[in-house]
Amino acid sequence: MLNNIPLSLYLHLPWCVRKCPYCDFNSHAVKDEIPENAYIDALITDLMADLPRIANRPLHSIFIGGGTPSLFSAAALNRLLTAIKDQCAAVDDLEITLEANPGTVEYERFAGYRAAGINRLSIGIQSFQKEKLAALGRIHNEQEAIRAAETAHAAGFTNFNLDLMHGLPKQSINDALFDLKTALALSPTHLSWYQLTIEPNTFFAHKPPVLPQDELIWEMQEKGRALLAAHSFQQYEISAYSQLHRQCQHNRNYWEFGDYLGIGAGAHGKITDFATQTITRLWKKKNPKDYLQNQNSFIGDAQLVSAKELPFEFMLNLLRLYQDIPISLFETRTGLSITVLQEPLQRAHDKGLLTWDEQQIKPTDLGRRFYNNLVEIFISD
Repeated sequence: MLNNIPLSLYLHLPWCVRKCPYCDFNSHAVKDEIPENAYIDALITDLMADLPRIANRPLHSIFIGGGTPSLFSAAALNRLLTAIKDQCAAVDDLEITLEANPGTVEYERFAGYRAAGINRLSIGIQSFQKEKLAALGRIHNEQEAIRAAETAHAAGFTNFNLDLMHGLPKQSINDALFDLKTALALSPTHLSWYQLTIEPNTFFAHKPPVLPQDELIWEMQEKGRALLAAHSFQQYEISAYSQLHRQCQHNRNYWEFGDYLGIGAGAHGKITDFATQTITRLWKKKNPKDYLQNQNSFIGDAQLVSAKELPFEFMLNLLRLYQDIPISLFETRTGLSITVLQEPLQRAHDKGLLTWDEQQIKPTDLGRRFYNNLVEIFISD
């Protein structure tokens, strides 16, 4: 039985100053002026059209991503959040995150975001080293990266994430540890520390940089994890580390196979209909111009998730988390009996990638290290 599934809201603001060579998100470099007011109007209209899908369920988190959402003014985001609060119920401790780029940081803007109700920032640093930032095509320098975190503190943010990458071109273990130490000195509550991967349809896919060998990256990860643990940052997901009680609730809901509305150009959603016991994935028109010009229907496409697909989708997400997986969570989030997983669970067990019993599934250290090999076991034929 599908029931009691938390709901989040994702808002996509697709413009950025310059497209990064590794980025495969739906982002578009600003050529002229951002149509700020028209886009906020469209987001509100899009939300209103989707409200019947959620039947007054309360929001557990809001995440404003992009692109570079911090290109939008505080006044525009205040208008957007006010409309959302007027139309949607929400839990008392609602987490509202905004992605920000150090190259767009100003104190007044950050203070305005805080006044608008945004209570968490995610700042895209990637590295604190000049040559690494240049290799990644970032528009900020190392001083601006540091100033962004300092500005977040000054503006009153007591909860913020810093994004960092490792496995970069010509990066040594000492380089990676330098970035982590610099970030820790800025007192964030959360760090996203993830390996650079080459994604299809990116500039790096056409002209791949030379990356460190796998053995070096593995040693980099091991030493980085030890450093973060020594500073009381707990790893709770493949690339996410946090202080106590500072995990990102929005991303946790994704990884725990929760529901989310996706509002904005190219935004994806996953919604459970409790009446029909079905799960639908839908996504909005991707091109911002099409999204703005065709407001009779923002939906690009939608599809029901079949019972055959559900086990893999669930495990693909849950196995990212560094925790045991309750059997009851699989059954309430998919509506399926755990018996459908018995064969792949046994195969994964036989390979030493996990253990399981009637209460929970426990990935082993080997299973966490070889995550891709583990999740492949759950793909249906």
